[in-house]
Amino acid sequence: MPSATSEKVDVRVYGGPTTLIEYGGLRFVTDPTFDPPGEYPLPLPGDHRLVKTDPSAVTAADLGPVDAVLLSHDTHDDNLDNAGRAFLPGAPVVFTTVSGAGRLGGNAHGLALWETVQLWRPDGGTVTVTGVPARHGPVGCEPVTGDVVGFMVTSDDLPSVYVSGDNAALEHVKEIAGRFAPVDTAVLFLGGTRMAFAFDNALLTLDSAQGAEAAKILGARRVVPAHFDSWAHFKEGRTEIEAAFTEAGLADRLDFAR
Repeated sequence: MPSATSEKVDVRVYGGPTTLIEYGGLRFVTDPTFDPPGEYPLPLPGDHRLVKTDPSAVTAADLGPVDAVLLSHDTHDDNLDNAGRAFLPGAPVVFTTVSGAGRLGGNAHGLALWETVQLWRPDGGTVTVTGVPARHGPVGCEPVTGDVVGFMVTSDDLPSVYVSGDNAALEHVKEIAGRFAPVDTAVLFLGGTRMAFAFDNALLTLDSAQGAEAAKILGARRVVPAHFDSWAHFKEGRTEIEAAFTEAGLADRLDFAR
């Protein structure tokens, strides 16, 4: 079961990567995707598409106002779809990649590697958001997959929260652990994404076994899996995640937060 401290942070996963984190009186949403099921062409040679198979558990209207969006990247429809783009202008700030902020403009704020930003809490305290490294595939993938950023959310009197974004690099997890471990809550984008036409079928996101390894590296007391369902390109789902964490002796750390 999640620890008593982790339960001070309410996390809800609404399908795909879209997660609501209530932290210090502030509401953060990750990678907003609210479209109905459908297909999205990929900007690559050949007729390749992302296919959304299941509706989101909430609409943007259901979600209500948020204080900040944590957008790992703006270039893939399974992380930011049409309804998600329409949602962004209503947020006070959208934290994302530096390149993404240039494309989005407006309220988008690009976070460089290890850059920090502070937000005021309703009680007068502050929350710090730090941009942390992520890589959406094997070494050298960025010209194709684009830049990605992960996030650490911290405050002096609250447990820490890590949001991985679409990251396939355990070496980046080790870098993050070197600065922030132990992490209380790790929101890990899993799914073991592979595409036969890309990078010789290499992993584009962590698979379940790597997710368990990431939990160990981070010393995470709670792991909230996200971005492993609702899209056809995921190779592993809840069953595989539960099996991998059980094999690693970490089943008690899982919280599917539905």
